[in-house]
Amino acid sequence: MEQTEMLWQYQQADMAADAFEHEIKRSPNRVALKKNREFLVEQQNAVKRMEQEVLEMTDRMEVIKVAIDRIEGQLSSLQNRMESNPPSDLQQAQELTRDAQKLLSNLSDYEREMKRIQKDAADHERSEKEIRVRYAKVKAEYDQQKVAYEAEYAEQLKQLEAKQALAREKSKSVEQALLDKYAQVKKHCVPPVARLYGDQCGGCNMSLPQVTLRKFKNDVPYIECENCGRMIIQ
Repeated sequence: MEQTEMLWQYQQADMAADAFEHEIKRSPNRVALKKNREFLVEQQNAVKRMEQEVLEMTDRMEVIKVAIDRIEGQLSSLQNRMESNPPSDLQQAQELTRDAQKLLSNLSDYEREMKRIQKDAADHERSEKEIRVRYAKVKAEYDQQKVAYEAEYAEQLKQLEAKQALAREKSKSVEQALLDKYAQVKKHCVPPVARLYGDQCGGCNMSLPQVTLRKFKNDVPYIECENCGRMIIQ
């Protein structure tokens, strides 16, 4: 049997193995399993982000509590000073009033921020609970899918290995130079080998110049398509 025919038979086995491997990757069970796994990872990351944000909120609330205690202490001190030593004139009274108003304004700002953070923390806690419920539901589904898919994949892997073994067996009859060229062309063009139909490449259907076709008269095993780069055999 000619080398080109052996190469053709090898390509058929090689393409069959590649097609089956692609089919495995597109298996509905595999796709569903991958989708659920990505969802679970996404939810885990979301919970971690929320936990970190709540931790930052807690730290900020501690800072605010210290600030509020300090302002309340300053207000109490100011009130005691006004009671024990009332302002002697209008200007002093206005200065004390401005100090008190500034402290009250700061206190109000901190209290509003505290309420906002508490609300955000409560929202985070509620969202986290919802996420954990969804996570538990999808995780149970994922575990069932995984068991079913692993059994399916084990059988598919046996079939794939058989197809790949057949391709390797076919390759033993092909010269190494042809196999090397086949592998090189396969990197950018699949299938790498095409038959000649009339004066056209059976891969891209483009006509080949006569000067290229005449190379077959020199008993070359193949010619290269000037358009797609495939190995063309007769």
